Amino acid sequence: MSDNQPVEAKVQRLKQVSPIWIVPLVALGIGIWMFVQYLNSQGPVITIRLPNASGIEVGKTAIKSLNVKVGVVTKVQLSEDYSYITVTAQMDNDTGRMLKNDTLFWVVKPRIGKGGVSGLDTLLSGSYIEMQPGEGKEDKHHFVALDVPPVAPADAKGLRVILTSRQAGKLGVGDPVLYDGFTVGRVEQVGFDINSKRANYQLFIFEPYDRLVRTSSNFILSSGVQVKVGAEGFDVKIGSLESLITGGVTFSTPIDDQGTQQAKQKSYYRLYDNTAEVREKTFEQHLDFVMLFSESIRGLKAGAPIEYRGIQIGTVQKVPLRLPTSQEGFTSKQIPVLVRIDLGRVYDHTDEGTLASLHANLEKEFKKGLRATLKTGNLLTGALYVGTDVYKGEKPVQALEYDGYDIFPTKAGDLAEVQKQLTNLLTKFNKLPVEDTLNSMTATLKASEKTMATMQTTINDLDRLLKQKDTQALPGDVRASLKQIQTTLNGFGPDAAPYQNLEGALTRFEAVMTELQPVLRQLNEKPNSLVFGDEQTKDPVPVGGR
Repeated sequence: MSDNQPVEAKVQRLKQVSPIWIVPLVALGIGIWMFVQYLNSQGPVITIRLPNASGIEVGKTAIKSLNVKVGVVTKVQLSEDYSYITVTAQMDNDTGRMLKNDTLFWVVKPRIGKGGVSGLDTLLSGSYIEMQPGEGKEDKHHFVALDVPPVAPADAKGLRVILTSRQAGKLGVGDPVLYDGFTVGRVEQVGFDINSKRANYQLFIFEPYDRLVRTSSNFILSSGVQVKVGAEGFDVKIGSLESLITGGVTFSTPIDDQGTQQAKQKSYYRLYDNTAEVREKTFEQHLDFVMLFSESIRGLKAGAPIEYRGIQIGTVQKVPLRLPTSQEGFTSKQIPVLVRIDLGRVYDHTDEGTLASLHANLEKEFKKGLRATLKTGNLLTGALYVGTDVYKGEKPVQALEYDGYDIFPTKAGDLAEVQKQLTNLLTKFNKLPVEDTLNSMTATLKASEKTMATMQTTINDLDRLLKQKDTQALPGDVRASLKQIQTTLNGFGPDAAPYQNLEGALTRFEAVMTELQPVLRQLNEKPNSLVFGDEQTKDPVPVGGR
């Protein structure tokens, strides 16, 4: 081969990827893996609504459950209308199963409440948000924090019942639930149902006391001190020291109903104001009547007892039943009062009688003279009650109705009769010519004084006559007679005892009659002032202009 022969070049395709690029690719893969691991370890993001941001710090305030950190606050912002704040929190990876529709959040900070002092450990570490895991089926990521910590966790062993009442504000969260004076639970939640217009109070009864609650149990408001003023007088009841300070609710089960079924979760009960309402509940069967009274019903209140010779047979329901119409006129003669006669109060056992038999027996008694009267139950308060009894000589009455109710016949009460008799007596006394009699006695007294003066002059003349020598020369019998006349006349002189007694008696009588004038005038204006006293009306105090 010649040296000048050209050499053929070998053509090879260059490789497109250099091995050096493996390093960044591996680094990128590691970065993606670390990012995914970071996202998986973060857990869900939630928002919590709070009334204010007191004690909340971004990146520092923790979210704990059973004192274990499960999240941290990452953002705090105001709402659009500036009425509350929204806290955004990053939760841990394993907290997703805790975030349910019944999960609860609240801020833990030092508190002094009805259950004592709590949250003192936050004085050094700062406030944190406590989470109570839920057990619901629906997941949730937006929550509203509680104002106060819950009484018991959702999984606590015990019984939850709901009390209903027509008025709100009777109980507060944390108030004690008592059984025979012992605290067995707490008020857990307080709410108001707009549809039923009733207040709802959720109670939690701790185990094992939950077995004390039966389907027939009664829950009664315990305000610490209960004062009742009625026809029976004053009734004061004092509860435990805790209920005296904070109030609460107590419950009991009737002895005859101890064998009833145990209450179920979220059972509804009525909240009674006092034990009297519980007793009234037992008398469900009753007859309604209207009593027409001609005298004043001031002092008669709804709930006043109706008694037969001291035994309660019913209660007053409404005073008055209604106001008079324009056709009847304002000054109607009789005032209607709605009452009820309870079957369980009249008969020992309700099985022995029915409402029909009770009505028939009352109709018979009406014909025999059974009447209702107003009686004074308490002189201090002026409270009245209705007393019933059989009065002889009463005319038989026919069965009548008033506004659809049967009429229970009435008669004037004892107090009204006394007032009537006093009024008649004062009327007769006012008709007596007292002033004329006093004037006549005064004239008689003056005439007596003139007569006495004349007699004194006669005595003096007679005395001078007896001292004369001619008179002394008269026979002894005549002188004795003149001396006897002088002695007799001296007995009627101004210095004599009969004269002074008569003058003193007339003076005292005139003074007594003068003092009796305001008393007689007061009794004429208000006959019952002898019993209830005279309430003086205070002079009006002028109000200065502005």
